[in-house]
Amino acid sequence: MGMTFSFLILAIMTLAGGVAAMTMRRLVHCALALVVSFAGLAALYLNLGAEFAGLAQLLVYVGAIAILIVFAILLTRGGEGEPEGSFSPSPAGIAGAVAALAVFAVLTWAVETSSVARAGAAVAAPQTTMREIGFALMQRYVLPLEVIALMLTAALIGAVILALREKRNEPADGTAQKQGLRA
Repeated sequence: MGMTFSFLILAIMTLAGGVAAMTMRRLVHCALALVVSFAGLAALYLNLGAEFAGLAQLLVYVGAIAILIVFAILLTRGGEGEPEGSFSPSPAGIAGAVAALAVFAVLTWAVETSSVARAGAAVAAPQTTMREIGFALMQRYVLPLEVIALMLTAALIGAVILALREKRNEPADGTAQKQGLRA
């Protein structure tokens, strides 16, 4: 089972983005690392010949979800300083890592012992074209597509309203926080 060089580079980029998203201290940096991971996954789909899945990943996750996450972080957490503490393993973190490794081992075993892996038979590619998928999205599934767009817009407007409400109640120089500490 040979891997191509491009697949290996894209897999490393995707995994590095995911690990960075989990371990970085600043929330904005974590979100940007998640964007790298999403983009790597989209490139993997494109590399494997799944154009629709790759372009949908690129448009939906990189173009919409990740930008929405970054905007929500910037709108709601603008006044926070440097995060306290650094990454230190806790008992819960160690238990989570052990659980993740166990799930990975079970999934690896399931893939390796499946009949498809043993037979080595390639599954025939579906004959659906991008044009047919586009027509289905714009005709049959246009209502769910529009509902999702409205939900994302409502979430962004809600984040803006919450951020504006917090900024209106808080003085610009932070005197309310200082007075709260003295009392």
